[in-house]
Amino acid sequence: MSIEVTALYAGLCALLVMALAFRVVAFRRGKKVGLGTGGDKQGEIAVRVHANAVEYIPLALILMLIAEINGLSHLWLHCLGGALVLARLLHAIGLVAGNGGYHPGRFIGTAATWLVIIILAVIDIVAALQAA
Repeated sequence: MSIEVTALYAGLCALLVMALAFRVVAFRRGKKVGLGTGGDKQGEIAVRVHANAVEYIPLALILMLIAEINGLSHLWLHCLGGALVLARLLHAIGLVAGNGGYHPGRFIGTAATWLVIIILAVIDIVAALQAA
């Protein structure tokens, strides 16, 4: 069994998470903050952008992996995986550009992430019920 589609999107998401982690480390080194944000608003934004990605990406990838193992077509997997990566990029850009407040990228990124997770969850539930 091969799971190359999920592997692709897991790799892309891992690179995104590492880029966001780098921003947190750069902030902390620059401001000489050992833990947390030292009350700095930009630091709080950097930390939340990274944390938000870490909170949502694993769930989406687990659901995608299950769907791929259960035989979901590569076309669907690429559509959902591409949407996930784009959504997480939009969220990160929007949260930074909006300075922690409303920004269309943040809104669209969040909504698209939730939609991908819901679609994959339904696909996995249906597959589990059909197998039962």
